[in-house]
Amino acid sequence: MAEVGFTLTQLRYFAAAAELGSMTAASRELMVSQSAVSTAVAQLEKELGVQLLLRHHARGLTLTAAGEAFHRELRSYLVHTTELAEVARSAGQALLGDLVVGCFTTLGPFELPRMLAACEAEHPGIRISVVEEEHAALKQALRSGRCELALMYGYDLDDDIDHVRVGLAAPYVLVAKGHRLARRKRVRLAELAEEPMVLLDLPHSGPYLEGLVRSTGIRPRIRHRTAGFETVRSMVAHGQGWSVLNQRPASTMTYDGAEVVHLEISDPIAPLEIVLASMKGVRLTARAQAFLRSALPSARRRSSVGSAHER
Repeated sequence: MAEVGFTLTQLRYFAAAAELGSMTAASRELMVSQSAVSTAVAQLEKELGVQLLLRHHARGLTLTAAGEAFHRELRSYLVHTTELAEVARSAGQALLGDLVVGCFTTLGPFELPRMLAACEAEHPGIRISVVEEEHAALKQALRSGRCELALMYGYDLDDDIDHVRVGLAAPYVLVAKGHRLARRKRVRLAELAEEPMVLLDLPHSGPYLEGLVRSTGIRPRIRHRTAGFETVRSMVAHGQGWSVLNQRPASTMTYDGAEVVHLEISDPIAPLEIVLASMKGVRLTARAQAFLRSALPSARRRSSVGSAHER
């Protein structure tokens, strides 16, 4: 087996330059001279016998194909070198260190706080920070290494993303308290076909919810589109239309004191999976594994409480 002569410092300097797209930006981030970064990258390329970065005058850096493949594997390696040092420092002690968890915007209030509390109770030495984004941005955050886990819905997950199911989100109809169907427990979406709809119009969520309605054979008459979950609820409460959502608050009151009613959908519509996603083929740090283990029983408790509430 051939020996490798590159250093951990060279790898870190290359990673910074690749991610920031500039030797100058990398030097500022690492608090070293630009020449130190340039020299480290050049030595790494010489040792590997391949060009990793293309230098563009006044336009920064781009990765070559070899550089992209190398950087993809390097992210995981650098995470685990940090973890290795922490293992040595905390031998025989509780888990310590930082963990970044991504979260889909509308899932945050319903699922994330319980998971954070469960992990903190078991592993107080893990410092968790949260990145809230929409679906596509979360996938990119996983790929770039900005977060190690992402709490999101289980649709449109590409082949390079792995996931573990932590819950289900069944869609339901939302109407105003005074709506003609408000006293019902269940409705068919066809019964609302002639009425205006208020659509939660986040990237991916909007097309999903609109497609869900269309799958039952009706064409929704969308009156308002909004990216705000509570804005949807308030518009519905004030008679602006009906809606379909799949996260159900414990209270039927809106922020301004109006009231909505939740109705189950009679049409055969499958619930959405709620998942914790990670990059396939990348070994999770001990901190991420601990979060995942504590999240699963937390999700089961949430599910049982929700089921009891619905009964």
